[in-house]
Amino acid sequence: MSTLSLRAAMPGRLGRMTSMLAGFVLLLAAMPILTMIVMSFGNSDTLEFPPRSFGLHWYRAAWHTFVSPDAADVMSMGSAFSTSLIVAVSTMLIATAVSVPAAYALSRYRFRGKAIVEQLVALPLVYPLVMLGLSLLLVFNVLPLDLGVPRLVVAHVILALPFTVKNCAASVASIGPEYEEAACLMGAGPLRALVDVILPLMKPGILAGMLFAFIISFNEFTVTFFLYGINSMTLPIWLYSRTVSSLDPTVFSFAVFIVLIDFALIWLLEKLVGDEGVAL
Repeated sequence: MSTLSLRAAMPGRLGRMTSMLAGFVLLLAAMPILTMIVMSFGNSDTLEFPPRSFGLHWYRAAWHTFVSPDAADVMSMGSAFSTSLIVAVSTMLIATAVSVPAAYALSRYRFRGKAIVEQLVALPLVYPLVMLGLSLLLVFNVLPLDLGVPRLVVAHVILALPFTVKNCAASVASIGPEYEEAACLMGAGPLRALVDVILPLMKPGILAGMLFAFIISFNEFTVTFFLYGINSMTLPIWLYSRTVSSLDPTVFSFAVFIVLIDFALIWLLEKLVGDEGVAL
């Protein structure tokens, strides 16, 4: 067998057809983002693809919309962005606070109904988001209080829990019980062993879950569409409102901004956690 044939047959090397197929699939996956980026640099006053000329016209218009919002808008872009940040940070903190003890209990203990609890935690992954949003809307409408932003947080926590619990559970699964046993033998109580030994070792999974929760909440649209109010409009809903009557090309510029935030968070996730503790 020749050296060239041997290299082609070695494990870990892609053939030409496999490489072309993988590249084609990756191109299809990136096509919507690439199209959005190209459209955001168009210079014409109307939407056309591909743009006839390129420039920063719509980025300047987007900046003007941000600093000097139109009085006709129900909510400014800055207010919607602030609401998204508040909801995303709250979702991240609450989901993490719930997921750490839940993941520890699911990984360490055996109890009746454990399998049912695990299925319920993962249910939002397969539950139709439209029906989830409608169900939550009916529930919140029964309450005598208008919760506003808090009901968005509740909905987003439900959506984020599968990711936070799974990442925290993956970290706990990689930590053997001998760590706690060693801490107890050295005089630490169960709570002290959990706080001083287990939680630091769970750091990769906790960080991964927190960032996933933030990204999911920050970009959530479907469930939020059923629950938002005039004073609790998130950034995705605000972008949608700009496309209802007529497609405002500035939404592409704002969308590029959101994608950059998501890429920055994913890059931060890779730097802080790497492959350790990340579970999808």
